[in-house]
Amino acid sequence: MRRDREFHTVRGYQILNSENKILTSSMEDYLEMIYRVCIEEGYIRINQLAEKLNVSPPSTTKIVKRLKELRLVSYQRYGIIQLTEDGKEMGAFLLERHQIIEEFLRNIGVKETLLKDTEMIEHYISIDALEKFNILNEFLFNNPDIAQRYKAFIEEYEEYNKEHIKT
Repeated sequence: MRRDREFHTVRGYQILNSENKILTSSMEDYLEMIYRVCIEEGYIRINQLAEKLNVSPPSTTKIVKRLKELRLVSYQRYGIIQLTEDGKEMGAFLLERHQIIEEFLRNIGVKETLLKDTEMIEHYISIDALEKFNILNEFLFNNPDIAQRYKAFIEEYEEYNKEHIKT
């Protein structure tokens, strides 16, 4: 069974192009969170966004104003933040990128640092590497026997290291 993991936007690809990067890593994080909340609620407020990202409301306002200048969000002072069509497209790409990386890391056995590693990788990964992560995710999804063999191998490997390597 093939899951829908296709990329469809040129703009999404552009944000990762290091020579023409439109958004900073911080702006990407804000836009991704705005998208996450807006797909459920339709809008988000500055204080709510600041709380979700563990940052101050003034910092949040500054970034939201920059996203507004880029026509990715609509925002009125003390009002709600909503995504424009371009913002929705970019937000969807950012969330998809996050999910692909997180799934890849989970597939290779990362547990304790999953969110941190995902966040660190997502801002610097090339489109080629992201596509390869996605292909491997699809391969493991479509071949659960291989995925299970790999998980068993990890367990054996870690157990061997516990027994034979003293730290």
